[in-house]
Amino acid sequence: MNWLKKTMGSATLAFALAGGAGTAQAQDDTIKFALLQDFTAVYTFVTGEYNQGQQDYLTLINEEGGLDGTMFEAIVRDTGNQPQRGIEAYNRSREEGAILFDFLSTPVSRALVDQVIQDEVVLITALHGRGDASDGTTFPYVFPMMATYWSQATVLAQYIEDNGGLEGKKIAIVHIDSPFGREPIPVLEELASEKNFELRAFPYASPGNEQSATWSEVRRYRPDAVFIWGAGGGQSVSVREAIRNGIAPDSIHSVVWLAETDVANVGADVMTGVKRFEAVATGSDSPIIQRIQEKVIDAGKGAGDSANVGTTYYNIGVATMAVSVEAARLALEAHGAPLDGPKLKAGFEMISDFDADGFMPPVTITESDHQGGGSGRVGQWDGNAWVPVGDWGAAFQEIVRKEIEAGAADYREGK
Repeated sequence: MNWLKKTMGSATLAFALAGGAGTAQAQDDTIKFALLQDFTAVYTFVTGEYNQGQQDYLTLINEEGGLDGTMFEAIVRDTGNQPQRGIEAYNRSREEGAILFDFLSTPVSRALVDQVIQDEVVLITALHGRGDASDGTTFPYVFPMMATYWSQATVLAQYIEDNGGLEGKKIAIVHIDSPFGREPIPVLEELASEKNFELRAFPYASPGNEQSATWSEVRRYRPDAVFIWGAGGGQSVSVREAIRNGIAPDSIHSVVWLAETDVANVGADVMTGVKRFEAVATGSDSPIIQRIQEKVIDAGKGAGDSANVGTTYYNIGVATMAVSVEAARLALEAHGAPLDGPKLKAGFEMISDFDADGFMPPVTITESDHQGGGSGRVGQWDGNAWVPVGDWGAAFQEIVRKEIEAGAADYREGK
């Protein structure tokens, strides 16, 4: 809770910071991003570092003079993962002039999809929310902006294909028994048919603290590779149980939700060899993180613990704001200030091959593709750090697109 107070404090100082970084701006000219997230309930394993990265990047842009003097303000509030609280926070932030929203909560973001489309403001849903919102013609103001879970599954499958092949393999997907956990299964089933491998799903009950019975079944199945599809504490439980049941660490492939805390929980040596999907680079070597370190962290203007800088979820937060600021820059160049939702939407749809100096896979967003291409890479824990074992890229997007279009069609029919 002390961290949350510090976060809220830094957010309320954002506008003052903006004024001090260059020519003072009228409040209406400040670009306001509402980061209305779950700091206290379900997503606490990620929100603190993620939000800190977001705030620190916006502070960096302000410290560097903004976008030709136009500054950013972060509005930060806790929704507790509750749709009603999210709706209230959304309405309040809209009244304050926010034009971009990030809930980092699937229940809250889903509850507000119709409203943001009606209000013509931007909702970013990186690594959460509706994967079918990648169809920008159906969801014009919703931007997943990073690889959906469908795309993450296909990137992991492509890695196996490139390193020994998929044909004839037995692959298990061990997943939390929820819509999120089940989401990649249809894509993997179609891929299994196309590539001639065997797929079997093994669910476990939420929240995933007890998985022993599930992994006993997996052991009897004797898979060649395992996908683990959970989040939070359940992921480290999955890794421990997999290894305890004789699954080699380098046969374990995780959705994006596997990070430094999970390594600490499992043990750095025990974890060696485990692979995961990566949406952005990890560590502090990237130019974008070095700029934050110099101009924000070392200057005492960070939004949280400096030890978080460069961690997986911190860097993902930075990447979401790097893309969003790039959209704002393009929108200002094309349409001028002050920005509103339609202008910012147009800015997102002008993004082309943006990678933030190699920090993330090149992102291209179009009116029809709000996923941005669906690229990522596979990283592996080497005992000390996450290291890439493949290049940035997308895989089997024709299969992913079928899922996106099917979901979008269902949404249109249900309206």
